[in-house]
Amino acid sequence: MLVKAMMVGEIQANCYIVACDAKDASEATELKEGLIIDPGDDADVILEMVRKLGVKVKYIILTHGHLDHIAAVEKVRQATAAKVLVHRLDADCLIDPSKNLSALFGQPVYGAAADERLEDGQEIIVGTLTLRVLHTPGHTPGGICLSFPHAVFTGDTLFAGSIGRTDFPGGSLPELIDGIKTKLLTLDPTTKVYPGHGLSTTIGAEIKGNPFLQG
Repeated sequence: MLVKAMMVGEIQANCYIVACDAKDASEATELKEGLIIDPGDDADVILEMVRKLGVKVKYIILTHGHLDHIAAVEKVRQATAAKVLVHRLDADCLIDPSKNLSALFGQPVYGAAADERLEDGQEIIVGTLTLRVLHTPGHTPGGICLSFPHAVFTGDTLFAGSIGRTDFPGGSLPELIDGIKTKLLTLDPTTKVYPGHGLSTTIGAEIKGNPFLQG
């Protein structure tokens, strides 16, 4: 599996391009079919990397609906013709600046509706890759993580040594902790964690050392 991480926007959110790697390409339905996770800004940079990697983008998947994870969605969607997927409880964030928090900064972000609303446990196939949607509310009501074999993309649910904020509208610390413990920490400890901000980590490292998850 090919994973390319990019920090985008002023808040330095992580955007990921995930695709079949060269080893898998001969078996894929389309060469290097892949997806983009959280195109939060800098659409031109993201699209240039897509071209450089030779990826055909099938989906744009959003871990949640906050501004720093969705601001480049429309430009990337138009350039790639990819379908936009988001959990049903965060779907309104794409079309409502008050819900995606952009209204707070005086630069409202409006977009078109999502092409598909996701549910917990749903499986998505991209080329030779299969991912599973894990609904982990708490940062937002519709926050999700995307679980692949040996890797999980956690958005603003789980970070290296930390967890997502719960003081935004719709946030809930008990829900966030419960989702992390029941759906993420039960993954294989060697699973690599790709968060929405900051450095990557592993499930095992967070079980042992994340101060928010002890006890």
